[in-house]
Amino acid sequence: MMQTVRPSSVFEATRTAFHVRTEDGVELVGEVAAPLGPSKGAILCLHPLPTAGGMMDSHVYKKAANRLPQMAGIEIIRFNTRGTSSEAGTSEGEYGATITEKFDVEAAIDFAFKEIGVEKLWVMGWSFGTNLALKYATDPRVLGLILLSPTLIETNNEDLEFWAKDGRPITALIPEQDDYLKPDAAEIAFRVIPQIKLINVDDAKHLWVGEPAVYRVLTEITKIIAPESLPLPTEI
Repeated sequence: MMQTVRPSSVFEATRTAFHVRTEDGVELVGEVAAPLGPSKGAILCLHPLPTAGGMMDSHVYKKAANRLPQMAGIEIIRFNTRGTSSEAGTSEGEYGATITEKFDVEAAIDFAFKEIGVEKLWVMGWSFGTNLALKYATDPRVLGLILLSPTLIETNNEDLEFWAKDGRPITALIPEQDDYLKPDAAEIAFRVIPQIKLINVDDAKHLWVGEPAVYRVLTEITKIIAPESLPLPTEI
């Protein structure tokens, strides 16, 4: 019997909790949600600002993990950066204002390849997490970046210039009503990166509240990693 996709929907996946230790000795907690069949690609999710309630269960990431493994064959890897708590537990350490989180991002990327065994990995940042992605997801094994509500608060010109020279694809979803970086400002700020794809989303807000906003984000993710799985179903 078909069921309508709702905010609380959780579809079939292999869900595995994990712990990973960073180079500076901090133990992080996370979870992998993998499709029951072959994976078409994986996303490592870098969550919003922990001091403002951001965590691996921030709603877009939680819904991605609950839906995309079955709907699109996409593997979702989430973890709490240092000092951050969720239902999965609390990662050791203290919030580092994007400085010591460097070790968290690097450890999670390495874990994805060496322990989880992913073959195709994209890194996705949301808000605070976009700064971590731009600064630290530079591992050459990463295929590209997805930026959700980028703020550029902790991102500097050197970070942007790295990606401009690097050439790997970057897609940024810019909410029309964002609290930090609206479409016009984003177009100017990201001009240094010629290959970036800016997607301006009408009526959207920084936190992507509401099912239509979530559906749009998950659709854009799928368009990058598994376009053959579109359109995403509204019943399953």
